[in-house]
Amino acid sequence: MSSFLDNAPTYLVFMTTAASLGATTGLETALGVIDEALLVAVSAGAVFMGANTYIGNAPNFMVRSIAVESGVKMPSFLGYMKWSVGILVPLFLIDTLVFF
Repeated sequence: MSSFLDNAPTYLVFMTTAASLGATTGLETALGVIDEALLVAVSAGAVFMGANTYIGNAPNFMVRSIAVESGVKMPSFLGYMKWSVGILVPLFLIDTLVFF
């Protein structure tokens, strides 16, 4: 979801879902108790997957607009997704294996 929506709403949706799972230990929030490992995974997923597209993360779109305005050739929306799938998804998988 965070590839096509901003990171913040995606994070909030999944954090709310995690709070509804009924954990008894973990981080106590206004939504309820959330297992810390689950909260870290939701955070990492929202941030990493938000970088997959220009619209998933506001700075991606801003940098693209500035670059195009300055005459720098930038990939199209789908072109950027091809690069990000080839680079960011493997990095996310490595990050998942190392830290989770």
